[in-house]
Amino acid sequence: MAYTLQIGSTAPSFSLPATDGRTYELREFKEKFLLIFFTCNHCPYVLGSDELTRQSAERFGPLGVRFVAINSNSAQTYASDDFPHMVERMKEHRFPWLYLHDEKQDVARSYGALKTPHYYLFDSERKLLYTGRGVDQPRDESQVKVNDLDRILEEATSGKEISTPLTNPIGCNIKWEGRDAHWMPGEACDLV
Repeated sequence: MAYTLQIGSTAPSFSLPATDGRTYELREFKEKFLLIFFTCNHCPYVLGSDELTRQSAERFGPLGVRFVAINSNSAQTYASDDFPHMVERMKEHRFPWLYLHDEKQDVARSYGALKTPHYYLFDSERKLLYTGRGVDQPRDESQVKVNDLDRILEEATSGKEISTPLTNPIGCNIKWEGRDAHWMPGEACDLV
């Protein structure tokens, strides 16, 4: 069985606290499309691509795409990935998405998140349309030649089939509780 959620799979449910003080459940999101991405506060691939993700959220939000970020990293590995730093980061950057905390890492496991960032696009029935990277050079937006996130969102919001539904996420490993910073589950591997 594959580690990462397979195309066509139903989004696993969750109930997670957010930096805005609320707790959110998957079923609360009613938008036509749901873009869930695993992220964190410290990863250079996240920091290098945050503004491109912001541009995508601002462009496609009005077209029925809800962006939801999830931080599953262990604060034992990187203290800056803890919840107070998440709150501080959202206040500072005012990102146009919800930022949820998966402290127990159960949601990262259920989705098979490999990296930060790692994107998952679901349709209105919460079936997976795409999983993988956002861009080809997330550490340095000036080097980006391929923006997969914009491509899939353009296709989805235009009613087209996703031309490439699977790519390898590019970023730092999820930081698992009680493990070395570079550890990955044995069954986890590249997607394609």
